[in-house]
Amino acid sequence: MTITTLLVANRGEIACRIFRTCRDLGITTVAVYSDADADALHVREADLAVRLPGAAPADTYLRGDLVVAAARAAGADAVHPGYGFLSENAAFAAAVQDAGLVWVGPPVKAIELMASKTRAKELMAGAGVPLLAPVDPATAGPGDLPLLLKAAAGGGGRGMRIVRELDTLPGELLAAAAEAASAFGDGEVFAEPYVERGRHVEVQVMADAHDTVWALGTRDCSLQRRHQKVIEEAPAPGLDDALRTRLNEAAVAAARAVDYRGAGTVEFLVSAEGRPYFLEMNTRLQVEHPVTEAVFGLDLVALQLRVAEGEPLPAPEPPPTSGHAVEARLYAEDPARDWQPQTGALLTLEVPEGPGLRLDTGYTGGDTIGVHYDPMIAKVIAHAPTRTEAVRLLARALERARIHGPVTNRDLLVRSLRHPDFAAARLDTGFYDRHLADLTAPGAGDPATAALAATLAEAVRGPEVVRGPEAVRGAQAVRPTRPGGPAPARFGAWRNVPSQPQRKRYRSEPDGTVHEVAYRTPRTGTPEPHETPGTRVLTATPDRVTLEVEGVTRHFAITTHADRVHVDATDASYTFTALPRFADPATHTAPGSLLAPMPGTVVRLAEGLAAGVAVEAGQPLIWLEAMKMEHRILAPASGTLTALHAAPGHQVEVGALLAVVQEDPAATPVPVPVPEETA
Repeated sequence: MTITTLLVANRGEIACRIFRTCRDLGITTVAVYSDADADALHVREADLAVRLPGAAPADTYLRGDLVVAAARAAGADAVHPGYGFLSENAAFAAAVQDAGLVWVGPPVKAIELMASKTRAKELMAGAGVPLLAPVDPATAGPGDLPLLLKAAAGGGGRGMRIVRELDTLPGELLAAAAEAASAFGDGEVFAEPYVERGRHVEVQVMADAHDTVWALGTRDCSLQRRHQKVIEEAPAPGLDDALRTRLNEAAVAAARAVDYRGAGTVEFLVSAEGRPYFLEMNTRLQVEHPVTEAVFGLDLVALQLRVAEGEPLPAPEPPPTSGHAVEARLYAEDPARDWQPQTGALLTLEVPEGPGLRLDTGYTGGDTIGVHYDPMIAKVIAHAPTRTEAVRLLARALERARIHGPVTNRDLLVRSLRHPDFAAARLDTGFYDRHLADLTAPGAGDPATAALAATLAEAVRGPEVVRGPEAVRGAQAVRPTRPGGPAPARFGAWRNVPSQPQRKRYRSEPDGTVHEVAYRTPRTGTPEPHETPGTRVLTATPDRVTLEVEGVTRHFAITTHADRVHVDATDASYTFTALPRFADPATHTAPGSLLAPMPGTVVRLAEGLAAGVAVEAGQPLIWLEAMKMEHRILAPASGTLTALHAAPGHQVEVGALLAVVQEDPAATPVPVPVPEETA
């Protein structure tokens, strides 16, 4: 059957990426969208769109019946699931086919066989695929430690725990099972040995209905946070030919064992000694598929559509590879603050274009990053003849990108790519456990000079910027000035004379450092730094400043959004909040107040939690969920809970008061652990 109209049962960057291939093939595209996504990029790019009423995933993108009805209403003849949501849901795949639509995915039986990790491992053992021996938690002893607990259904790190002490095993089993049941509707959890310093290496497979199975090389996905991938590359570096051959053969055996069709990924854990162990098979397209496309010169989505139409793969063997590709996931999150997801207006998103660079995203400047979905903003991919060149190209592209709005992991990505261990391909899943503190420490940039550039740009701008909601998408309202130059700015009974030294204060975000800048505006009209030796102004406009600093010319692009000033230099980017000259009295939060560190939903409370109960320092009290992450709110001290404002199901904004703990002065201080998120 020839596909003419395709509905993508997904959102964001993967929907936009599939639409791109459809346009190239002349296929009409259909988007589905929740109310939260009504103005999303994937909706704007689709030929047709169908609303799924509601905002939460459970009411929209996870409702297979609504998606099938949307496909029929739009006249689609095929459905592509993308990844996540319903992409590995056998019942949804069956419903699509029962409706007479083409399913762009593997057979229902293959999805069912691989849906449970425990059953998949049993099947792989019969196919000769190397496995880790399972461990029965009921009989586990000291010699079995460390253990890894994993949810039998689903993925993305949900329901996953590392156990290093036997006495913590029962509690971690209960927590993992509860999280798995909440995320996947299945609380089954299994245990296996935890491999220290293991690498996450996977093999992309593509199979047709004519007995052809391609093993499209390896990918390394070892750089992960909370068991979710951050940087991926192809081919996986540092593997000898024998190990590559074994991984490819095992992946093909896994695909043939379930009579696979379409695109899939077989994931392995490779020990420090070079022994591979099967982890799971993802019966869908992977987030990191672009690196494989780059090195093989293929369009995997086009191949998925070809196979779904019943056509054979173009040749018995895949094409030869060329070069190396690296992908970085740009997340709206703060790595320095326990990876907390961030939300808000994405004011600017500009990534350099050029040979070897690719951007996959579901956002443009002016869009809003909400609380309901994954915090990934975009994937940036670089392809070059060698690994060193690809890594250098990607790091520089990220460094030069202009990203204004919520805090992102951009700086972490750049530092990761330039870290000596990454450069030397010393990769394993504990990379961020060891290096996160260094990777998120204050950088070697020059925020003071960036703040000076921001000050000079504002001084040249002249008119007073009216800051408020109307400026959220970059608009600025100004008040006219007298002819010939800026009028003196008036603050109450004070009068600032422009010819005298002026001072401006900025707070760096997100670290909170305050910078005070002094400048003068002489009769020539060009502002100049005051008390900043070795710095000379070459040019200054409202949006661009060029300075000579100790004999080196440096350029700064200035963008103002409401009270935020974004300064993009050639080697770093800075975000400042303009502070009033005369600080207002600060409002103080009552001691012991527990504030929401992110916008999200209260999913549960500690058992018996109510005003008046005693709590211990470090005790988990409230669980928040936002953007696929769960965050525990801990008691800051031992004492009494005097107020509780949170309840399961409540939507809260960042900074919302959740509860108040009154410390007991007689209590013995207990160290409070860092709050933990799981994803």
